[in-house]
Amino acid sequence: MTPVTVAAAGIDTGDTAWLLAATALVLLMTPGLALFYGGMVRTKNVLNMLMMSFVSIALVTVVWLLAGYSLAFGDDAFGGLVGNLRHVGMAGIGPDSVTGSVPTLLFTTFQLTFAIVTAALISGAIADRTKFAAWLVLVPVWTLLVYAPVAHWV
Repeated sequence: MTPVTVAAAGIDTGDTAWLLAATALVLLMTPGLALFYGGMVRTKNVLNMLMMSFVSIALVTVVWLLAGYSLAFGDDAFGGLVGNLRHVGMAGIGPDSVTGSVPTLLFTTFQLTFAIVTAALISGAIADRTKFAAWLVLVPVWTLLVYAPVAHWV
């Protein structure tokens, strides 16, 4: 999906307001998931589970803004397996960019919240089984190698 300028397509205030609300609600799923998983593990691992979810917010955000968004929502590259790196580091996307009828930065943030909660969901599969340092490596690698290509396919 290539963003266009406001002059080419208008921003719908209703769509934008709804997407802002939806973005906030999806982002709230991550702390809720952290508390849920924290209640399911042994006492000695509660802090580890909480931190796995909360650090996912920071790690996925950095990876998403640097390359994830471009790989997931850029034009086809490598035979359609991933998007191109045209928007790496959010290059070419500014406050006046529009995707559909909403600002591209809002669309990017909305998609980012799903990438965050998806990464945090994985922590439940490895509860009580891994160290925090391994999680810090897994999340960015998984986001780029698994989440971004699958999001591009969808």
